[in-house]
Amino acid sequence: MQEHYQVAVLGLGAMGAATLYQLSKAGANVIGVDRHAPPHTQGSSHGDTRITRLSNGEGPQYLPLVRSSHRIWRELEALSGEALFEQCGVLVMTSSSVYDPHDPADFTHRTIELAKTYGIEHQVLDAAQIRQRFGQFSPVLDSAIGYFEPQGGFLRPERCIAVQLQLAAQQGAQLRLNETVLALENEGTAVRISTDQGVIYADKVIVSAGMWSAGLLGAPFDALLRVCRQTLYWFEVSEPARFAAQSPSFILTHGPAFNDVSYGFPPLPGEGSMKIATEQYETACDPYCLDRNVSDQQIEQMYRTQVAGRFSGVGSRALKTSVCAYTVTPDYHFIIDEHPCVPNVTVVSACSGHGFKHSAGLGEALAQRCMSGRSDTDLSAFSLQRFKR
Repeated sequence: MQEHYQVAVLGLGAMGAATLYQLSKAGANVIGVDRHAPPHTQGSSHGDTRITRLSNGEGPQYLPLVRSSHRIWRELEALSGEALFEQCGVLVMTSSSVYDPHDPADFTHRTIELAKTYGIEHQVLDAAQIRQRFGQFSPVLDSAIGYFEPQGGFLRPERCIAVQLQLAAQQGAQLRLNETVLALENEGTAVRISTDQGVIYADKVIVSAGMWSAGLLGAPFDALLRVCRQTLYWFEVSEPARFAAQSPSFILTHGPAFNDVSYGFPPLPGEGSMKIATEQYETACDPYCLDRNVSDQQIEQMYRTQVAGRFSGVGSRALKTSVCAYTVTPDYHFIIDEHPCVPNVTVVSACSGHGFKHSAGLGEALAQRCMSGRSDTDLSAFSLQRFKR
């Protein structure tokens, strides 16, 4: 007997787990397939914590998604009893000798302006206020400016994915794990999904395969998507007293280049370390042979360039490291659209490294669009059409 479903979700990371959960909640006959057994450490959705914030300096098109996501995280917590969303606040700062407070391109400035425009609760802090409230940031320059958003904080990505997959299964979704999708093609009115273990048919397919998307989808995605290796570090906290009882997640801009920005999180209970990372988009990599080793030289360079002289109470010893991958578009925004060559296939999750905070809301919007042809949230800003201009 051939397996035939109303919807198939391919890839069950942040976007796929959220979409599968929402589709099963809506009563769809749905299957989810993943080449590993999520939550796992082989893709983009791991590392203990992910920042979430309402005011996204990346653009106002993301605000409806993250608002919905915050609501859904709380709903999922109530259903599961799991702690998913820690509302510890987010501090976005620029502490740079080249900072121009009137520069509209400055990320902190963009964040502040968007919060003002859309009525997001926030506080603008000067250097003295940053130092007084958050001792770990005492080295900021006197010219520093900060944006504090109390509604922000961090998510627990592994827990978020696990809870949504568990609830989806309880609601009737089928899961096929450790199974690799090899090809998609139309067969009549259905989509034929060939895997390394057989064939699945679905009326509609949502591809949320992250860094494996380009290889599966072909043109035009193979020319639009790049996979960029990212490294995550957990440095030992040497002075716990520097960290307030409720320390925020943070984004720190300390220069004009991409690698002059770091982001991180408060120490988690019982762990004694501060997670910090940067984002790199200069070097692309092959997703099928991603180097998952972090050398002592990389650790030393990270501490020297991003931690030393920028934070107080953080030592040079890395207690843990990890590697993940971003799937990046040419303009660093999402792609959410129909496949132009394979009907009934929707492509999602080329999210350029800032997707997790939006994933729950995006899963809801995709499920609505799949079931009724439209979504409450406007997704037109993420269309492929922008690359044809």
